Amino acid sequence: MEKFIEKMKEIQEETKVVLGKVQEEMRKYADRKRGEVNDYRVGDLVMLSTKDLKYQMVRRRTEKLIKRFISPYKIKKIMSLNAVELELPSTVKIHSVVNVSRIYRYVGQVEG
Repeated sequence: MEKFIEKMKEIQEETKVVLGKVQEEMRKYADRKRGEVNDYRVGDLVMLSTKDLKYQMVRRRTEKLIKRFISPYKIKKIMSLNAVELELPSTVKIHSVVNVSRIYRYVGQVEG
């Protein structure tokens, strides 16, 4: 019985080590695509991805013709490690807090 218990403890320790390695690999893979709020500051202009906005963009029926990013919007507030609040017009029917993976720094001239 003691040999069985000892063997189970060994297996459990080996499993913990393997799970730790797998967790680290998964973290590396997930972090590759994550942006960081540290890259952005309040007042920066960013473009908003339309990837998840297709149903909100009713006027455009053809997916191929939908713009990939819309208008530069100003960052109003940094909410957490990976979320920012944008100054969105009332015509954009989404919540103003978005994940940084959905925004990209605006490079260009502001119209107006």
